[in-house]
This record gives sequence, structure tokens and C-alpha cells, in this order.
Amino acid sequence: MGKLTTPLTELVGIEHPVVQTGMGWVAGARLVAATSNAGGLGILASATMTLAELETAVTKVKAATDKPFGINIRADAGDANDRVDLLIHEGVKVASFALAPKPDLIAKLKDAGVVVIPSVGAAKHAKKVAGWGADAVIVQGGEGGGHTGPVATTLLLPSVLDAVADTGMPVVAAGGFFDGRGLAAALSYGAAGVAMGTRFLLTSDSTVPDEVKQRYLQAGLDGTVVSTRVDGMPHRVLRTGLVEKLESGSPVRGFTAAVGNAQKFKKMTGMTWASIVKDGLAMRRGKDLTWSQVVMAANTPMLLKAGLVEGNTGAGVLASGQVAGILEDLPSCAELIDSIVDQAVEHLRGAATLITD
Repeated sequence: MGKLTTPLTELVGIEHPVVQTGMGWVAGARLVAATSNAGGLGILASATMTLAELETAVTKVKAATDKPFGINIRADAGDANDRVDLLIHEGVKVASFALAPKPDLIAKLKDAGVVVIPSVGAAKHAKKVAGWGADAVIVQGGEGGGHTGPVATTLLLPSVLDAVADTGMPVVAAGGFFDGRGLAAALSYGAAGVAMGTRFLLTSDSTVPDEVKQRYLQAGLDGTVVSTRVDGMPHRVLRTGLVEKLESGSPVRGFTAAVGNAQKFKKMTGMTWASIVKDGLAMRRGKDLTWSQVVMAANTPMLLKAGLVEGNTGAGVLASGQVAGILEDLPSCAELIDSIVDQAVEHLRGAATLITD
């Protein structure tokens, strides 16, 4: 197998330019350790963990690997600073952010020797965080799962690369990647690597229930939908019964489904209706939401947990990239990363033969 050395592998100290994203309820200690042991960069999803749970997860990862890994943190979380302090204290290599952290937080992390990699959805955001001192960015095109934008990776990636070309900041491409052909294409664009979520969810190292994995594998290329009826933001998810109800139903039916689903989780979380509405409004303040979206917004983490942890595909939401429609197997992280790098090297060498003097 050939080796691919890129600005990402050199920046983080990993063997292969492949990143496993911090998917809520999915990217736990086992998956992260398996990814990092395979030479990629595993990223823990902390948004769905308490601070104590995060500390336990970090301990488990460190016991299972001595390779670099990262933690994804919500910059707007009330205890974001405590999580950053934990990350620094534990010597975690990478801090990943879905929402860009402020310059002072970036500076704090960099002073501690932590590599800061925010995720962005537009060229202007990449340019901004580059100016704030971020070390690299992950840019996700519309093919990606979860909260996503309308622009395809094939257009978003070059726009971001052009925007930060003068900074030398590495750009990691996400959205629609699952094999070595995609990695070769991303590197040819000028990216420093690829980040994948759904592809890592569908591995034998993922703790997602087997019946849920099979639900993903059964999906066609048209098996996902970008819905704003889950939580008010564009959210790419599998077409489950709940999502179909919300998408195809009238606003009244959608609200009924949302309230009914919220009721199921109200007992589990101990939330009151007042707190559900308050949290929903706080999460999406300033946006034009229906009451259905407000109720769903407050419960989205629990909806994801219902599907991804408890295996309830009827009452849960399953975030998914479009790649679910093309995947057919459940390799280990080691098998996956080795095959991706092998195939990428093969394609890059093949492309080089096309060049004539």
C-alpha cells in the first residue's frame, strides 16, 4: 500500500488523511479508538454527552489507543469552557467545532498545543475562521447527513479552497465521500483529506444497533430527504415513518406527530412542556419556525437517540448522508481505511499516466 502524506496528516500526526466525524450518539469511544488505531482521525461527539460522560469516554479512548484523536464541542454550549479545559488537561490533539468558536477560545486551545478544526458551510466562513487562527477546516457539501447546506461538495469545496488559498490552511472535504475514488478526487481538487460520517456509522466498530444499520443499507440513493420539519433547519435524514409523516402531512398533522413524539420522550428526559417550548425557541431564536418545529427542535437529540441508540426507527430520526444509498457492507474501520487509501493511491497513479510531455 502506498502512503498519502498531506498537510492534514502532517498537522495532526495521523497516518492517513481520513477523518471520522463527531456524530451525536454514534461517535463514541469504541468507534473513535478504532478509527485512530486504523491511522485515521477519530472524533468524539461530546454534544450528546454530559461532561462526566465525556471524561469517561476520553479515558476509554486513551486506554484503547495512543494515536491522535479529537473531540467535537458545541461552541455555544453552556459548559463549553469546561469541555475545552478537559480536552486540554487530557492532552487531546484536536478540537472540532460544528459552530465556529470565537477567537479567544481558538487562542486558548492553540496556546495549549491543540489543533483547532471548525466545520464550515460557506467560503466566507472559512475565510473568517482562518483569520481567527483556526488550523484547518472541514467543509461539508449538501450530500452530507445531518444539518447541511444546499450547495454540492463539487462546487462548495473549490469555492472554499479558493477563498483560503492565500492562507495555506488545510481544507478537509466532507459530504458524499465513502471510498478511495472520492479521496483521490478530493486530493485532486486540492483538499488535504476527507471526512466521513455515514460511512463510519456503517462499520462493524460502530455501536449503532444492527437492525438500524440494515435500515441504512436498504436505503436507495433517493432514500434520504433534506427536511426542515425535523427541527427548523435543513437536516438530511433517512425517510423513516416519522419523517414521512412530517414531510407529507398537513401542518396540523405535522404538529400532532411532533407533539405525540415529544410526549414519548418527555417522561424519559424529565422535561416539562414549558421547558420543551423554551428550549426549542432558544435553539432557533430569530428563525421563522412553526410550533411543530419548535417542539421538534427541543427533542431532536432524543429523536436521534431513539433511532441510533435504541433502534426505534419508527419514532426516531436517522441522520444520513446520501452515500447510504450506495453502501452495501459493514467493514471494520481498519478494513475501510486501508481499502480507501489503497484505492485512492491506485486512482492517483492511474491519473498520473494520463500526463504527457
